[in-house]
Amino acid sequence: MTDREGETIVALASAPGGAARAIVRLAGDQVAACLASCFRPAADRTLDDVTEPEVIPGEIDLDEVAAPLPCELYFWPDRRSYTRSPLAEIHTLGSPPLAEALLQTLCRCGARLAEPGEFTLRAFLAGRLDLTQAEAVLGVIDARADTQLEAALAQLAGGLSRPLDQLRTQLLELLAHLEAGLDFAEEDIEFVAREELLDALAAADRQIADLIEQMRSSGHVPASGRVALVGLPNVGKSSLFNALAAASHALVSAEAGTTRDYLTAEVEYDGGRYQLIDTAGVESTDEGAHVATAAQQARAAQQQAAEVVLLCLDGTRDLLPAEVELLAASERAWTIVVQTKADRMGESSREPRPAGANQGEPQLHADVFTSSHSGAGLEELRRAIAAKLSDAAPATEVVASTAARCRESLQRAADAVEAARQLVESGGGEELVAVELRAALDELGCVTGAVYTDDILDRIFSRFCIGK
Repeated sequence: MTDREGETIVALASAPGGAARAIVRLAGDQVAACLASCFRPAADRTLDDVTEPEVIPGEIDLDEVAAPLPCELYFWPDRRSYTRSPLAEIHTLGSPPLAEALLQTLCRCGARLAEPGEFTLRAFLAGRLDLTQAEAVLGVIDARADTQLEAALAQLAGGLSRPLDQLRTQLLELLAHLEAGLDFAEEDIEFVAREELLDALAAADRQIADLIEQMRSSGHVPASGRVALVGLPNVGKSSLFNALAAASHALVSAEAGTTRDYLTAEVEYDGGRYQLIDTAGVESTDEGAHVATAAQQARAAQQQAAEVVLLCLDGTRDLLPAEVELLAASERAWTIVVQTKADRMGESSREPRPAGANQGEPQLHADVFTSSHSGAGLEELRRAIAAKLSDAAPATEVVASTAARCRESLQRAADAVEAARQLVESGGGEELVAVELRAALDELGCVTGAVYTDDILDRIFSRFCIGK
C-alpha cells in the first residue's frame, strides 16, 4: 500500500448495516476534484472556495438513484487532517443500498476503494502517529473489556510513544558525544566522561527493562476470559452451562456421560465478556476406550487453559471419593466450588457436611449454591465469575498486539545497551560502544516505526477493518 499514497481512497467509515446515519470517508490529493463531479453544495459556492476545515450541507448525485442524496460534507481541504492530506467525510442517510451507491459513484469519479487500515497507514506515513499509536487504533476497535479500552486509549494518546521518544533522544545525544570524540580523537578533548557514560547506559537499561515488563504483562492478558465447568458426570454441568449462556447449547440428559467433546459459548456480563466451556465429566477410562480417553484429554486441556474453573458438585448427595480428590487438587485462587441442583436440596443440606462419608475429610463449604431449573444462585455465580476474572487479569498498560510485536526488539535493544556498558567497563574503544548504541537505536526505531519495512506495515495494517 505504501506505493499508492497519492491516490484518492474511499471507504465506508461507519459500521455496516442500517442506521440513522452512514459515514463515507475519502482521502487523497484529488478529493476536491472527485467531489466536484457529484457533490452540490447547498449554497452558491464551490469546494475551491473552502480554505479552512468546514461542514458544508449539500447533495450528492447518485447514478443509480433518481433523486439527489442529502448529506453534510465534513471537508478538510489542506494538510491539517488525520492523514495530512485533503480529507472528506460524507454524513448521510444510513441506508446500506444508498451507502453502496455512494461508494460506486465516488469510485467512478476518480477514487478507489481503500485497503484495510489504509487511512491509519497514511496517518503513520505522514508522521501523524507512530506504529504504537496505530496499533492502539486497532486496540480501541478490538477492546472487549474496560481495561483493554483504557490501555488502548492511553497508548493512542502517546503513553508508550513518549517514554520511547525520550529514551531514543537520550541515546542519540550519547551517540553524538561519542562520535564527536571519535572525530577529535587526536585532540585532548573529552566529550563524555566514563562515569557519565556508565550512568547514562544504566539509566537506559532500567527504562528498557520497565518497557519489557509492560510488554510481558500485556502479552498475557486474554482477549476474553475462559471459564471451564468441571466435575463428575451427571452433576449438572451442562444444565448450568445452558443457564449461564441463556441458550440450549448443550444436550442435557439424566444419562451419565452425555457430554464427550467440550462446548463453548460467549457470555457477556456487567460490561465484560468471557468464554464459557462445558467439558466432559471427570472419570477414569479403560486402555482401549479411545473416545473416552480423548474426551478426558480435551477436558484436562480446557481446565488447564481456563482462567476460572467452576468445580460442580451435586448438591443432592454426599461427596464421592473422586470429588474429594478434585477438591484437594483444585487451586482455590481461580476455582469456584458450585453445588448444583439447589432446588432439590432442603435448607439443612446447605449446612457444612462431611466431605465423603466416613472418610474423615474436612467439611465442605460451597462458594455458590445454584439451580439451573429455578435460577437460584445464578446471579451470585455470575458476580463471582466476574470477580475472579478481574483478579486473574493483570493491569494492562500496552495493547496486546504491540506487546507481541515489540518484545523481541526491546530485548535486543536491552542486550545492545548491556553490551555497550560492558565495553565501557572493560575499557573497550568508543567506536565499539557507538556500534552497540546504533544497534539499540535501530531496535527502538522498529518499535515506534522510525525503522520499518513494507512487510512489517502490511502485517500490522492488514488486521484493520476497511475504513479505518
